[in-house]
Amino acid sequence: MEKKPEFHGSDLEKIAEYYQIPPEEIIKFGANVNPLGISEKVKEQLSANLDIISNYPDRSYTSLKRTISEYCGVSPSCIAVGNGSTELISLLIKQRQSKKALVLGPTYSEYEHELHLTGGEIYEYNLKECEDFCLNTRDFLDSIESGTDLIILCNPNNPTSSAIRQVELKKLLSEAKKLNIFVMIDETYIEFVPDISEITAVPLTAQYDNLIVIRGVSKFFAAPGLRFGYGITCSREFLQFLLIHQNPWSLNSIGAFAGELMLKDHEYIQKTRQLICQERDRLFHLLQNMSGVKVYKPYGNFILVRLMKTGITSSDLFEAAIKEKMMIRDCSSFQALEGEYIRFCIMLPEDNDRLMRCLAAQLGT
Repeated sequence: MEKKPEFHGSDLEKIAEYYQIPPEEIIKFGANVNPLGISEKVKEQLSANLDIISNYPDRSYTSLKRTISEYCGVSPSCIAVGNGSTELISLLIKQRQSKKALVLGPTYSEYEHELHLTGGEIYEYNLKECEDFCLNTRDFLDSIESGTDLIILCNPNNPTSSAIRQVELKKLLSEAKKLNIFVMIDETYIEFVPDISEITAVPLTAQYDNLIVIRGVSKFFAAPGLRFGYGITCSREFLQFLLIHQNPWSLNSIGAFAGELMLKDHEYIQKTRQLICQERDRLFHLLQNMSGVKVYKPYGNFILVRLMKTGITSSDLFEAAIKEKMMIRDCSSFQALEGEYIRFCIMLPEDNDRLMRCLAAQLGT
């Protein structure tokens, strides 16, 4: 019997080929990308300024950093930009040369991939299903092993869509500071949360030099192909490391120009937040009333669902959805998720309704 391959949320082409469905006909519930697509205003301005590729970008990215500074409310001197958040994560891990790193899981596999390249020890603290994947800060701090020098967490977390409040992050950072532990917080999904000020760690970068907050434009601004990411930190050590080890002009002219446009597009930002917040609340309540599933309070633009009906697996739901040209995420590849889980992101209302009908039909509700 042929073993079905495991698919990542970005494996659209592989999924399309395997199931013989034209890629453009698949609704990408597995990719966690803003369903509005790139802002029309940004597209128009990019089209009118394509000649910028004839020039090198400003090596210091002065204008871009000023825009990020205004967007995040931090000093430009504390900002680093890179070729996607992935580059900055990789450079940070190389700079830290961690001997023992703690990763909050279940989460994005790329963190551990990069850590393995530096040869250090890695261990995990996994969020507990019995606590609805909400972090027990005291228990997490008590779990820190001797010799730990790096903590990595994603907030809101992928795939659980749970979030740690800023007040709890402050407790974590204070303890980490005492233990000489550096903390990296990936805020890829922060713009989707109901109240950003309640969750973001950006204001804490002014108080803790053992912290870096990393963000990008792949998900909220629907631009994964742009490869623009930025980090916020008061760690002079890391910022100096970048000056030596980061490739010059790491971010191309288009990326730098588009990044500024995106962060200034307040109308698009407001429209996106309104859509996601309304649809997330609506779907959460629908799922709470659907038999055969357990749903966890979401903070990102995606929802984690546990399948509780006997005989229904995450693979079954993936198959049912993809046959109706909807690609959700089968979470069986997340090793710390014990049970049958699926994850899907918030799309346009009519697409969300299609998915809810598909789930209800499979669950017999």
